[in-house]
Amino acid sequence: MSNQHIASAFDRDLETIQARIMKMGGLVERAISDAARSLETRDEELAEEVRGRDKAIDILEEEINEEAARVIALRAPTAGDLRIVLSVMKISGNLERIGDYAKNMAKRTSILTQMSPVSGSPAALRRMAREVETMLKDALDAYIQRDINLAHEVIQRDRDVDQMYNAIFREFLTFMMEDPRNITACMHLHFIAKNTERMGDHVTSIAEQVIYLVSGEMPDDPRPKDDQTSTDPSISSSS
Repeated sequence: MSNQHIASAFDRDLETIQARIMKMGGLVERAISDAARSLETRDEELAEEVRGRDKAIDILEEEINEEAARVIALRAPTAGDLRIVLSVMKISGNLERIGDYAKNMAKRTSILTQMSPVSGSPAALRRMAREVETMLKDALDAYIQRDINLAHEVIQRDRDVDQMYNAIFREFLTFMMEDPRNITACMHLHFIAKNTERMGDHVTSIAEQVIYLVSGEMPDDPRPKDDQTSTDPSISSSS
């Protein structure tokens, strides 16, 4: 088999994998948006749809990993080509986790619809989720375009998500202190907020993979984190 033919076959394999990554990314973006909208509008049917669609995301991750493993075994890629395959596997893993967090948001929405609403909180959570969704779109665009500058921008914007989380967290504390009847609902809402903040962390990981793919090195600078609640012993989180 000629080197040209091998290269052509490898390129086709990569195109197949990258098409699946973009399909998976689109499903995850939709999951974030629909999960947040179902929370704000108390739409149990939409929340159930989000939970049901998570299986398609899981299947795509399995297909991507299987295809990537096959490419490594058959094509033995080196240097830049190997980075592409390894990055794809890392990105699909991060997308799968984001999808899980969206599914968890939808699960808690079904519980919260049975409780009295906490004023303003679902709208604030939807704004936070919308920021994460936009970051994800930009991270995937950076991957396709090999745009290292856009990837760096996405990483910096994770601080905005952390600041939104801090503000929401303080708001929940206030609601719980003012009226103990809000405690159960606020705890569910806090878990949603924390999961959304974690989505931002996984989007940051995707952006870091873009930088690795383009430069061959992971970013040296520490991630810009602004979560002021992570060291508070009185708070626990759940995924």
